[in-house]
Amino acid sequence: MTKFSWLALMAMTGGALVVTSGCSSVMSHTGGDEGYYPGTRSDVNMIKSDETSWAMTPLIALDLPFSAVLDTLLLPYDYYRRGTINTRQRIEASEQHNLALSHGVDIDHVPPMTASQ
Repeated sequence: MTKFSWLALMAMTGGALVVTSGCSSVMSHTGGDEGYYPGTRSDVNMIKSDETSWAMTPLIALDLPFSAVLDTLLLPYDYYRRGTINTRQRIEASEQHNLALSHGVDIDHVPPMTASQ
C-alpha cells in the first residue's frame, strides 16, 4: 500500500470511531434528558421500538457500548446536575412567560419557577 492509502485508511478508521463514540450519550446530555445513563437508555429504547428501521438497529447496537462507557464517565456530571432546571424546562417557562405577556396577564405576580417544579 502506498503512503496515501495508509493515510486514507487511518482517516476512515478514525472517522468511524468518532461517529460511533457514544452518539446517543452526547445527544442525551446536550438535550433535556435527565437521570443516569440517558444515552444507554435511549439506545435500548430505540432497539426495542417497533418504529426503528432495520437499517438503524445495527448502528444503534454498535453505539450502545460506547454510550455506556461515556455515560459511566459522565456519572459525576449527572449527579451534579440532578435537581436543576434543564433546558426543556427553561424553554417551557419562557414560552409560558411570553404567552402570559401576549394575553395581558400580570406576570409580576406569577411565582417564579423552581427546580422542584
